[in-house]
Amino acid sequence: MSDLEGTRILVTGASGRIGAVAVPHLRALGAHVTTLSAGENPDLDADRVLVGDTRSQADVARAIEGADLVVHLAALAHRDIAPPYDVYSTNVVSTFNVLQQAGEAGIRRAVVAGSINAYGLPMNRHEVTPAYFPIDTDIPVDIADWYSLSKHNDENTSRMAWRQWGIDTVTLRFPHVHNEEALRAQAEVFRADPASGLREAWSYLTTRDAARAIELALTARTTGAHAFFLAAGNTLAPYRTEDLLKAYAPQAPRLRRFVEREVPIDLTPARRLIGFEARHEVALPTLDLPS
Repeated sequence: MSDLEGTRILVTGASGRIGAVAVPHLRALGAHVTTLSAGENPDLDADRVLVGDTRSQADVARAIEGADLVVHLAALAHRDIAPPYDVYSTNVVSTFNVLQQAGEAGIRRAVVAGSINAYGLPMNRHEVTPAYFPIDTDIPVDIADWYSLSKHNDENTSRMAWRQWGIDTVTLRFPHVHNEEALRAQAEVFRADPASGLREAWSYLTTRDAARAIELALTARTTGAHAFFLAAGNTLAPYRTEDLLKAYAPQAPRLRRFVEREVPIDLTPARRLIGFEARHEVALPTLDLPS
């Protein structure tokens, strides 16, 4: 029997790439799911399917009624998907609104979709390189875009919500998340242009593993507000990680050595706090990096 059997869960952004997989995953575990999405989606199958705006106090109040847990996935998920004001304001107001109402309603736990962009480098317009490898939660932040700023400040909101209302939060800093077919296409990009994946450490996660990470974050015994990186154990580049770092980040210190295509991100917090290990990796040959 699942720990989520009979639990009432609100999932915002349920029509998105992760939400569309997370909702059936949670329902298969016996959870009763309410979804809140920005538009109609005839393929969405849940116990309650609501259309509304996560910035709206009334829409969120209607959706959150009776919930035991919250999964907040709703966001404008890229710097260039809308004007800067819209991206930033939508993301930070939505997260504040959802966590405020969840906290005031006495909901004990929320899982928030964070991003690797919270540390600022992947979308940075300047010539920047991670300060060291593996990338970890202590790495210096260098933010030069509104989307990364919104995800960084969402983590501040989660910490505030915990301190103010006592709602335990887990922010999952997702890397590039997609289905296996799309990830194979991205692997071809990294094969042809390895440098393009440096700031994200060539990381990725399948939507199936993202859904499972949400499950584990909902059922973990952590208290407080936590944010940490998730990724598959291997990179999406078909080259050895040590060779990639020597070629494209020769000045960045390496805090340890990496075996074959091991992803240069510290995944220890994901293992320790929620017991997460990726189960679905894209099988790639390991090639010699062209000179």
